[in-house]
Amino acid sequence: MLDALETPLNPVPDTPVSIPALLEVIEHKDDLIEQKEQAIADRDRVIADRDHLIAEQQKLLQLLEEQLRLAKHKRFGESSEKQPFQGDFFDEAELEVALGDIEAELEQADAAPPQRQRKKREGFAETLPRVRVDLPLSDDEKAGASKTFFTKVKEELDIIPAQAQVIEYWQEKAVFDDTDATGQPLIKAAPRPAHPLGKCIASVALLAYILIAKYADALPLYRLERILKRYGGNISRTAMANWIIRLDDVFKPLINLLREHQLSGDYLQADETRIQVLKDAGKVATADKWMWLVRGGPPDQPVVLFHYDASRSEEVPSRLLDGFEGVLQTDGYAGYNRVCRDNPIRRIGCWDHARRKFVEASQAAPTKKKGAKVSKADVAIGKIRTLYRIEDKIKDLEPEQKQVQRQRLSRPVLDDLEIWLQANASRVPKDSLTAKAISYTLNQWERLVGYCDDGNLNISNALAENAIRPFAVGRRNWLFADTARGAKASATVYSLIETAKANGLEPYQYLRHVLAHIATADTLEKIEALLPWHVSFQDSPSRPPQGISGTG
Repeated sequence: MLDALETPLNPVPDTPVSIPALLEVIEHKDDLIEQKEQAIADRDRVIADRDHLIAEQQKLLQLLEEQLRLAKHKRFGESSEKQPFQGDFFDEAELEVALGDIEAELEQADAAPPQRQRKKREGFAETLPRVRVDLPLSDDEKAGASKTFFTKVKEELDIIPAQAQVIEYWQEKAVFDDTDATGQPLIKAAPRPAHPLGKCIASVALLAYILIAKYADALPLYRLERILKRYGGNISRTAMANWIIRLDDVFKPLINLLREHQLSGDYLQADETRIQVLKDAGKVATADKWMWLVRGGPPDQPVVLFHYDASRSEEVPSRLLDGFEGVLQTDGYAGYNRVCRDNPIRRIGCWDHARRKFVEASQAAPTKKKGAKVSKADVAIGKIRTLYRIEDKIKDLEPEQKQVQRQRLSRPVLDDLEIWLQANASRVPKDSLTAKAISYTLNQWERLVGYCDDGNLNISNALAENAIRPFAVGRRNWLFADTARGAKASATVYSLIETAKANGLEPYQYLRHVLAHIATADTLEKIEALLPWHVSFQDSPSRPPQGISGTG
């Protein structure tokens, strides 16, 4: 088309033109002018299309560069969401005023701010056994003294390395002169202790050790196999895996009670994360499967339950939360919509997830130079951090007082943030990380502000995320589960460990206590006695029995 424009429409002829020919040219003058104008318009349209294409490519390039910076930061940067320049976020006048009002409101009773004291080292747990070592004076050194006494001058933490031993059970049997129906002498044997797995070469202490090592300390079974071999116990990883799977059925009555207790509360938090399971019917090995987590229950008796499912569909939370009435706190995943719609469940959001999207946008931004203008993502982070500052200051208040302070202090900050988000939604590039963060926050707004209505609720889903973190750490070590049955057994053990931790119990002690008593828990009352808030370790030996002997 441009070539046609470069060609003269009416080249000057070398030979004289006749009058009829000139008249013909004059007659078609308007057509020729229209053709030329059309050609110019076509050229302008081509140029405009080219400029639009270049602009779109530049926009795409910026988005790809943003994604690349974020990927590089996730791989090589710090994992913390704290930013090195977070103090600069509060340069805005309204944030400074908000913080000043909060401090004045919550510290007005203090006549003078307390002096900052040096933090003392936290002492060792009182539950640890103590071994006294006396450092006496010699007879010559204390000769002539009116009296002597000892004073404690130092404490050292000691540890007894793991030690393998074999427990031999010798059963006494008595032979009577009386005979049975077959004429054989009557023999009475002492009862054998019940074992949760029946005939098993592993003691309950070893089973508890394996469960803690794998699920609390994230040690793969092949490493445990080497550790036990070093101690003199040759137990294959296959045997240990079979024990874990068999224990799933043993723990099932206790898990069922924990689930009923959890659903009796009115505040639950839920989350889910990926798990790779190699062998699951109808699913390829590389397909994503899911480990679901629900945390909550009565405030003083929290329950943490894991559940494996190959699906992430909305049927799973509908099944897990069947019968629950109350408040459910999750991220923005739509899979929870149905269970909240079909049941008397009020859903609230998580500010950690909203903040994280702005943090990612900030991390993906070009390197900030000193004195450069603070990005919109950084401003949003600063406003959100104000909410967390308020929560930190009121964390020790009673729920009723928390609710009052949230309405008085957090609500104005939330209103200011909502206005700011709406005003800046159209001022950032579409499809950028900042635009996505603003869109997510505005779409979730009614759920995100829900925590202000009740002092028992939390600003974020952090408790559920903290409970699921040990699973994520372990997943990096053992990578995958072989079968769905193994994944379900893992979910059971994680549930017991995290529930014990949530109730202030040491996980190994709790699991060992449960394993020592669950084989004889043949009534509902006995199973209820194994719930973490009912457990007493007084009737469980602190160490495996030693020195068992008998006569052959």
